[in-house]
Amino acid sequence: MMYKQEPIIELKNISVTFQTKEQELQAVKDVSLSVKKGDVFGIMGYSGAGKSTLVRVINLLQRPTAGQVIVSGQDLLTYKPKQLREARQKIGMIFQHFNLMASRTVFGNVEFPLLNSQLNAQQRHDKVLKLLDLVGLSDKVDTYPSQLSGGQKQRVAIARALANDPQILISDEATSALDPETTTDILNLLKYLNQKLQITIVIITHEMDAIKQICNYVAVMDQGELIEQGSVLDIFGHPKQQLTQKFVASATRLDNVLEEIKHQQLVDSKNYNLVELDYFGDVTGQPIVVELYQRFGVTANILFSNIEQIQGTTVGIMLLELSGPDPEIESALDYLNHLQVTVKQIDLDQIEVN
Repeated sequence: MMYKQEPIIELKNISVTFQTKEQELQAVKDVSLSVKKGDVFGIMGYSGAGKSTLVRVINLLQRPTAGQVIVSGQDLLTYKPKQLREARQKIGMIFQHFNLMASRTVFGNVEFPLLNSQLNAQQRHDKVLKLLDLVGLSDKVDTYPSQLSGGQKQRVAIARALANDPQILISDEATSALDPETTTDILNLLKYLNQKLQITIVIITHEMDAIKQICNYVAVMDQGELIEQGSVLDIFGHPKQQLTQKFVASATRLDNVLEEIKHQQLVDSKNYNLVELDYFGDVTGQPIVVELYQRFGVTANILFSNIEQIQGTTVGIMLLELSGPDPEIESALDYLNHLQVTVKQIDLDQIEVN
């Protein structure tokens, strides 16, 4: 018998309002979302979207103006201070700027959350070494933060966040200060920890690359509102909102290609036969361009193509300039829709060139 998996985090109708002398600022507006145990859940948006404020509500570092915060089936807003402190120990956090203590070694930083625990000195020692081995820093036990690279500092921060065996790990822009290669390494580490420890991870980011690399669900925020959410595959393949489409285009590099096409005037801006194709699974293996010519006599000039794996599914995107009689082009587009290929007409006049 199948049982419905209960969410480990439920945010219900969350609003957060800040009052200043000049005005009232509503940072989060009536947001509801649910995170299941074991998910890697991404919350995406530009700076000022309200995503960091929202995620701080999960452990009540930021109390909401309205709404409910349910973690592991318990409403944290009903907790007394002692209960809340205990609940927070099961929610680890890592930050963009690491927040390490410069006067403590790597060992000392990771041990710090354990100093008030029930563990004795030997138990703490063994646990810290185990955590440092888990994040790949066994050789940095006596090193100070100033001697570490950015990626190593973030690994220390991750080990420290895991010290109290949390059920939830929150990553607030934790890779934003890192170079691309180190970012990939840290994301791979988080993915490994999610699988090995069965820990639920919530990632706050403005980078679609980070979302598609390790997340299985994603919510998109804009100006304090939740504008779109779903599986990463659905959001990546069928983004509905304009902002989400912009994130996806940035991740596939399609936005850069369109800017260059317009800047170089490679295609007439009045050419209405410039189309973007998005396709999934088995369709990615079909010779679409050849079929358009053989079936309809429509020539397709490939201006851009990208194929990658997301959540175990092959996802493709292609930018084509179609040539041929209008009726045949219409028939070709109908055929593509029949194949469950998403077809979007591109209007170069709408493309901004930086």
